[in-house]
Formats: sequence, structure tokens, C-alpha cells
Amino acid sequence: MNRPTLTRRAALAALTAPALPAIASAQENWPARTVRIVVPYAPGGGTDVTCRALAEALTGRTGHSFVVENRAGANGVVGTEAVARSQPDGYTFGAQTSTHIMARQLVNLPYDPVTDFQLVSLLARYPLVMMSSMRAPFSDIRGMLEHARATQGGMAQGTSDAQSSFAARQFAKRANIELNEVPYRGSGAYLADLTAGHLPMAWGSPATARALVQSGQVRVIGVSSPERSPFLPDVPTLKEAGVSGADFIGWFGLLAPVRTPTDITSKLNQALNEIIATPAMQERYATLGNEAAPMNLEQLATLMREDDARWIAAAREGLITRQ
Repeated sequence: MNRPTLTRRAALAALTAPALPAIASAQENWPARTVRIVVPYAPGGGTDVTCRALAEALTGRTGHSFVVENRAGANGVVGTEAVARSQPDGYTFGAQTSTHIMARQLVNLPYDPVTDFQLVSLLARYPLVMMSSMRAPFSDIRGMLEHARATQGGMAQGTSDAQSSFAARQFAKRANIELNEVPYRGSGAYLADLTAGHLPMAWGSPATARALVQSGQVRVIGVSSPERSPFLPDVPTLKEAGVSGADFIGWFGLLAPVRTPTDITSKLNQALNEIIATPAMQERYATLGNEAAPMNLEQLATLMREDDARWIAAAREGLITRQ
């Protein structure tokens, strides 16, 4: 009697069938080992500090370690590329800011910031603030606009990264004034010039601004959000001060390699949304000037597409330029 032979299709089915329950079980039991969160910046910054707080909370919640790994280099590209090239198994995630998608308009990237990733959680949103030196001849935006228009050759404004550079250029264009951008390598350098009176105004984070305001070293004369910041409630928005169309809200969030199973990303999304809503985490957020903005996975995917369209339009308008 001839023995029956297996077709290729039957053989493949026999090989793969036992593995499916194991894969499903692995996703259901996630996490079963240490989870790595890659922060593509040096330790100590706002993204790093927030990620460490959230990693600690996730560790306590799941019983498995969530560890932060700093992989700085090339303005975040080195660490982000490592996340893109990692196994999509739910054990490697990456922190990033809204410049993640903007970056494709600035430099050539070794990955696609939209199609190679999925945004798992929006950890926070934040505006930028317009700060002025205590020695500047103005104390509000209207006074600043008058001074800028009267300054031959344009008044200087300090920036320290791609986001503040965009906000500065957008504000100048919408206000129809000439401002000379002075790019600094980090906020420490421009803050020294701002507090010493060598620089009349600069753009920065709410956390940095609030500390300097409390010590009487700078004024905050405007916020870039559509509504006033809860951390600086007495400071008007740019629109309130008469400049429309200059809004900017930045974000930072957690990314996963694009093929990471949805069961895992949904579980992490829900856990982070719940952790961020706790009083303890809200208190930490307040010290950084961060605002919670929980979203589900579908909303996060929409956010990435909308951001991509926004930066394409900004590049066409000349508000961001290739480096």
C-alpha cells in the first residue's frame, strides 16, 4: 500500500498550528520579562524624568521590570533607530517628542517616522512660552511687537531646538514682524543670556519658565497653546495678545515598532492612561508643566497622520527648513 504524502500546504499547517496558541498565550501573559524603554536623549531632561517615573509605576503595577535606557545621539535619531530595528515583541519601546515626525522635514532619516512605528501612548502635551528679559524695554507681547517694529534689522529671539525654532518663525510671520532667530545649543546657554539681559526674549518650556519667574529672573509674556496654561494661568495666549494662527502644542509619547501585537499595545495604553490619571503622577506632571492627554490607539494613529500633514505644510511655508 502506498503511504499518503503530505502536500506543502498541509505540511506548513502542521508546523504552524501548534505555535499559534503559544503566541496567543505569550501576548496574554505580557509582560513576562523586563521591558525596555529607550529614551533617545541624555539623562536628566523632561522626557527622561517622566519616563523613569512611569517605568517605576509600571513595574509596581505589573510585577515585571520596566527599565529606561538612554541612547542619545544625532538629536534622537540613534535611539529611535534602535527601536525601529528591534523585535516587535512588546519588550522594546521608545520615548519621543513631536519633533519625531517633524524631523523628516529637517534631515534624511534611516527610518520612516510614521510607517515604521505606532504611537502607544501620549504621555503628555505642553505649550511653549515666550519669555522676556527683566531688562527688556517691554513687559507684554504688545510692547514687544512695538519694540520689534522699531528695531532696525530686527529684534533677537532665542531658540534651543526644532520646536522652539518653529514656534519663533511662525510667530514672527503671523505677527508680520522681523525677528532674528538666535539658535542656542540647549536651554542653559540662552537662559544665561536672557537673565543677564543680553537677549531680549526667548522660547522655552513652562517648567523652565515657571522656576525663573518665581525667582524673579524673567517674565513670561505669552503661551503658545490655544488656551491658557493651568501652570501659568495669568499669562495670556498669543491669540489673546493679538497674534492669531501662531498656536503650537508639543507632545511626547511612547512608540513601538510597527508590528508589535495590538493586544500588547492596547494593554500598555490602558495601563499608562490609568497611571497618568493618579494624583501622585499628576503632582509630578505639575512640576514639569506637563498636561495629561489620554488617547486610545485609533486616536494616536490619527494624531501621527495629522502631525505629518502639519509639518509638510510648515515646510512648504518655509517655517521649517532642511539642515
